[in-house]
Formats: sequence, structure tokens, C-alpha cells
Amino acid sequence: MGYECADMLVKLYELPSADNITITLASKGILIRRALIPEKHIVLTWVKEHFSAGWVDECDAAFSGHPITCFVATFNNKLIGFGVYDAISLGVFGPLGIDDKFRGCGVGKALTIQVLYDMRNHGYSYAIIGWLKPQAQLFFKRTINAEVIKESSPERGMYKDLLVGKSNPEELYLTMSQELHTDNMHAASTITDD
Repeated sequence: MGYECADMLVKLYELPSADNITITLASKGILIRRALIPEKHIVLTWVKEHFSAGWVDECDAAFSGHPITCFVATFNNKLIGFGVYDAISLGVFGPLGIDDKFRGCGVGKALTIQVLYDMRNHGYSYAIIGWLKPQAQLFFKRTINAEVIKESSPERGMYKDLLVGKSNPEELYLTMSQELHTDNMHAASTITDD
């Protein structure tokens, strides 16, 4: 069962400037900034509605640091994207999520670069971006010259022992029932008549 996903490494001392894109976005009313603690419930709710429970957990962890390591992109005081670091592990950037309606206009690029500059300003020389699908790998290669880390697929990299839950309780029940049935059949076949 091979994964196409991989982790990537970013040299923070070679980041491109985000000044032009940030100015362009700001002229259109899109701002990128560090999140504030009173916004935590808004950000976590938005992430849950647009992405996944795992990303909510990582975003929640980014609010526990001082300073907060969650950044947001806003348009007319409405959340349109977020990016975090030091959530799953120190030195790890992500997750990063952008509202579908704002993809392709530079929000992801500006948010990525701003978060990575904050990492650099806090003493990091490198950042790891974890569990990226091939399309995301292309984005980060093009945007910040990130490089794939060999043998870093989820089953071999930093996520290899991550707990995986079943989203459907009925599926969990069926899986457990099948395993119990198989174990009982095996146990029955080892019993011999004396």
C-alpha cells in the first residue's frame, strides 16, 4: 500500500519575499496576520467546517503557544485561510488551508511565506512540511523551493504511529466483528478432541 504523500524540507534562510503579493492582496482587502486568542473559537469552527478534525486539533495546539503560531487570512473581517506551525511537532509547518473561493489568487503563497518568516524570526533555519499530496508538493516546490524528504511517506515518516479512527461507527463494528469471528474460528480449529 504505497502512499504518494511525503514530507518536505524548506530552507528558511532562502525564502522569497512576500512583499509584492502581500501589498497586492491588501489592496484587494485581503490581510494576513497572526491570529488573536479571542478568535480561537471562530478559527477552530471554520477549520472544522472546511477541512478535518485532525486539522482542528493541530490548529488548537497552535493557539496554546506564546506567541500564537496560527496565522489567518481575512477578507472583510471574514476568515478565508489559516496556516500554523509548531502544532504537531517543533519545526513543522502546517496545516495550511485556504477557502476554495480564494485559491489561485496568491493567498496560499502569501500565508505560507509569512508563517515561514515567523518561524525564521523565532530561530528556525529549516522547516518541515508534513504529509503532502503530490499537488501540494508541486505548490510548495514552486512557491518556496521545498524539497521532498526521502522515505517520509506517512507509513514511514513522522506520522507512522498516528492513531487512525473510524469515521463510521457501523464500519468500526463490522471490522471488530470480522476480527472476532476470525479469532474464534482460529481458536476453534486449534481445539483437538482428546
